[in-house]
Amino acid sequence: MRQFLFTMLALVSVTICYSQVKQPAKWSFTAKKINATTYEIHFTASLEGGWHIYSQTTPDGGPVPTKIKFAANPLVTIQGTATEVGKLEKKHEEIFGVDVKQFSNKVDFVQVVKLKGKVKTNITGSIDYMTCNDRECLPPTSQKFSIAIQ
Repeated sequence: MRQFLFTMLALVSVTICYSQVKQPAKWSFTAKKINATTYEIHFTASLEGGWHIYSQTTPDGGPVPTKIKFAANPLVTIQGTATEVGKLEKKHEEIFGVDVKQFSNKVDFVQVVKLKGKVKTNITGSIDYMTCNDRECLPPTSQKFSIAIQ
């Protein structure tokens, strides 16, 4: 009986160790005040070595492009689309059959927002993205965010 319990404990431990989800992208979210009612929102992805994330403008037929989605907030106006700050890499991916646009190491998506007055609020939403390395692509992931605007 004791040997059976030891074997079961070992199997559970191994299963837990191997079932950990890979998360090669670590996100940080910040707000930078430009003036009394204008802010830059920074969505920064830091990637583990060898991994990359895709541009918002990656073409159809390729990997999932990064997409920032904002929850409705009547106190905030989103100005245009987010700019991408980082070293953009363009290359042909045989697996997808298209030219892809990607970032390695780090990328900062910067979105300008305007408040409809001098108010305090939170900007919330999610970022949908996909990460790949030279051996595998992980399924598309969604990262929620909440950024205080003061």
